[in-house]
Amino acid sequence: MNPIESLLHTLDLTDTGARTTEDIYTGPSQWMPHGRVYGGQVLAQSLTASMRTVAPDRSVHSMHGYFLRAGDASQEITFAVDRIHDGRSFSTRRTQAYQNGVPILSLIASFQDEDDGLDHQHAAPVGVPQPEDLPSAADLLGDLDHPVAQTWARDRPFDMRHIPSPIYLSVEGEHVDRQAVWMRATSPLPDSPLIHQAALAYASDYTILEPVLRRHGIPWATPGAKIASLDHAMWWHRPARVDDWLLYVQDSPSAVGGRGLSRGAFYTRDGVLVASVAQEGMIRIPSTR
Repeated sequence: MNPIESLLHTLDLTDTGARTTEDIYTGPSQWMPHGRVYGGQVLAQSLTASMRTVAPDRSVHSMHGYFLRAGDASQEITFAVDRIHDGRSFSTRRTQAYQNGVPILSLIASFQDEDDGLDHQHAAPVGVPQPEDLPSAADLLGDLDHPVAQTWARDRPFDMRHIPSPIYLSVEGEHVDRQAVWMRATSPLPDSPLIHQAALAYASDYTILEPVLRRHGIPWATPGAKIASLDHAMWWHRPARVDDWLLYVQDSPSAVGGRGLSRGAFYTRDGVLVASVAQEGMIRIPSTR
């Protein structure tokens, strides 16, 4: 199946019908060349499991998750949803993702009825190159005979185009703690807002730690580097389609103790702030250990 079909298949969880203190779902893992589950996949699946238990008129506005163990991409994942709270305006769910009987991710998500209130946002950056003027991962990596390069070039469901340039093999230019990435699903997705919200969570994990690496001149291909997401927080502000171009603006305020913190904001092409992201990751580089 193509990358978008694989994404939709991954998000199409199976309801086991179990109803004790939790709602239980199962879902497949996508193949990865290093054998570990992609973090954005289990985030999106855990969020989808939570969505299945909430009234349809309530939309997710935030989630906070901790990555507990590396997942095995050769095995399916079980998701247990605890219906913590249903109030007049908000619902809260806790989802645990399991493999082999132990949790690999713990996530809490909050949902809200549509409501009126104060409205403002940070302005989108101006003067950035447009995605049509930037190379894709397929352009940059498609000719490399390496399984990771081929996966990034052809098998991911999102087209990603970096500003100023990607850090796959090297870090070009000034070593700064900020970057931006245009992202768009590689083909149209169904109209369901739930799918677009889950797909945005999926995509949010791809490049969020790159400002930490860029600041220190460290490309992904650094021999011996060990990089893993530790936690992930996300807030949805306004609706958007992920099969339209979104600008993911990112920066890293701090790195210390083998951990790096990054923040991100998704904007539509018209400058509407769609979502905010924060993640801390483990970053261990041989020369700095």
